[in-house]
Amino acid sequence: MAATPPSKQAPSPDLVKEAPHTTPCPTCSTPVEAADAFCPNCGTPLKKTGADPSTTPLPTLVSFHCKNCSAEVRCEPESRSTLCPFCATPYVVETNESSSGKSEPEFVLGFEIALDVADRIYREWIGRNGLFRPADLSDVVQADGLRGIYLPFWSFTMEAQSRWSASIGEFWYRTETYTTTDAKGNSVQQTRRVQETEWWPLSGGHHAFYSFYLVSASKGLPQDVSAWVEPFQLAALKRYAPKFLSGWLSENESIDREEARARSRVEFERRERDAIVKFLPGDTNQLVQVETKLNELDSDLLLLPIYLRSYRYKGKLYRTLINGQTGKIAGEKPISSGRVALFVLFWLLLIVGIVLLIVGMKR
Repeated sequence: MAATPPSKQAPSPDLVKEAPHTTPCPTCSTPVEAADAFCPNCGTPLKKTGADPSTTPLPTLVSFHCKNCSAEVRCEPESRSTLCPFCATPYVVETNESSSGKSEPEFVLGFEIALDVADRIYREWIGRNGLFRPADLSDVVQADGLRGIYLPFWSFTMEAQSRWSASIGEFWYRTETYTTTDAKGNSVQQTRRVQETEWWPLSGGHHAFYSFYLVSASKGLPQDVSAWVEPFQLAALKRYAPKFLSGWLSENESIDREEARARSRVEFERRERDAIVKFLPGDTNQLVQVETKLNELDSDLLLLPIYLRSYRYKGKLYRTLINGQTGKIAGEKPISSGRVALFVLFWLLLIVGIVLLIVGMKR
């Protein structure tokens, strides 16, 4: 079942942290930071100053496996928690860190929104439209803190080559004369414009590239939920280095490359068909047949920054996500049925009162 459509809110401009100072790549002009060893877009080696971040040793990590949602979260020993950031389940089992069978991330996108700024964005968002919220909601959501976590995503780029055939329709119009009866019962001739459609067959080819489709590699955060806070500005991706994980939670991928590839192919085939339909000439079309061959050009495992706040209210899970790069926020909020009923009752009584007042004035 698809997740409930979330309530979305862009952050206030004064809450978003400015991007760090950058300089253009000498090859492709993509903004790069001083510490970057390679251009995140074209891979051109850059002059480095200081230590190579790729040689920074990975801190000792422990992992928590949630039996409820199957998320496997990694963190430093001193930041251990017994609450799953995805489903707010307190039954989390501590295990030894193991990377067996797990892919090493190729790229990472650092947090640009500080924790205190993310918390302010969240407080502003949760406080909006509070008329129908439960009175004790603030106590519940404050019980569990906002957590920053690097979530795994598979990114795919594919080339699509298609052959298509369709029936193309072009509109033309004719004038038609018909007889009708006026108010006096007299016959009257009138004309009207009638649309007709001429159909003719057409076939051809289509070629396109589709880049950076993100597939959630987390079983704890389904695809439709992770899409709430997209897009990310992927031009700022950096080669993965262990230093990025210091002080943050991170999750191992629980969806492998093959499963993610199958999902991405379905999405790219849908995009290709939509592109062909938009490309077709004429006023309308039908019976569009498309045969697409997808050639995978690239697939990478990314770690992307997201703040999570999960809590349970009356047995139901509610989650809020904040994009750790842009500050975009989306999530679900509980609704008080009692407050909604009182609101409806108030307006019903008000309407009845107005009607009775009007009736009384006419007597």
